[in-house]
Amino acid sequence: MDAYGEALKAYYNGNKKIKIKVECDAAETEYWPLKEFFHEWNDMSLIEQKALQMCKGRVMDVGAGAGSHSLWLQNSGLDVTPIDLSPGAVEVMTERGLNAYHIDFYAAPGYAPLGGKFDTILLLMNGAGIAGTMDNMPRFLMTCKQMLTEGGKVILDSSDLIYLYLDEDGSALIDLDSNYYGELRYKMSYAGKTDEEFPWLFIDYDNLEEIARREGFDCRKVYEDDHYQYLAELSISK
Repeated sequence: MDAYGEALKAYYNGNKKIKIKVECDAAETEYWPLKEFFHEWNDMSLIEQKALQMCKGRVMDVGAGAGSHSLWLQNSGLDVTPIDLSPGAVEVMTERGLNAYHIDFYAAPGYAPLGGKFDTILLLMNGAGIAGTMDNMPRFLMTCKQMLTEGGKVILDSSDLIYLYLDEDGSALIDLDSNYYGELRYKMSYAGKTDEEFPWLFIDYDNLEEIARREGFDCRKVYEDDHYQYLAELSISK
């Protein structure tokens, strides 16, 4: 249905007041203003700004959305290739002057038009979420490894949702028999269209570091804000 892409297109084409309905299995329904997907440097978070300044060489911007991060990189002189699963998002990025591709990240290693490997793989806006689940993290990291040049980096952000489960005394009330507490499911709707529900992972840094090292990556935390959101850099272990 591509409700997400249709909403991006509507905003880009002049409907600046629209919002997209976002349903989550662990939170109340929200209505996101589309202007947040078109923000420029001065409106970006410190995590976004730090991540963009860390990008080097040839960059793949994964889940690039409306292309705001890619545009900043391109205007800074970097060779950037944005990709997204949403046809509408790719259409918007193309109209904004980006060489964007409609492709699943997990199909990227065999997709010739991308032109080979990248020096930086960038995943922002809780970008680690593309892994979907904890069980899929090894596949996600393997795909990154296949797409990286020697000495390349993965730059991503995520959030530790443990704060949602903290009691007044500071202890965490988590059901250890259920799935990992950062595994959520989302669904987006706009103008009578509803996208298929999809999984999204919010992974705490300790788990990210442990899994990354197990899969052959060095991992370091670059920055963490006051709201449990952090920026991390991964590189293939030598």
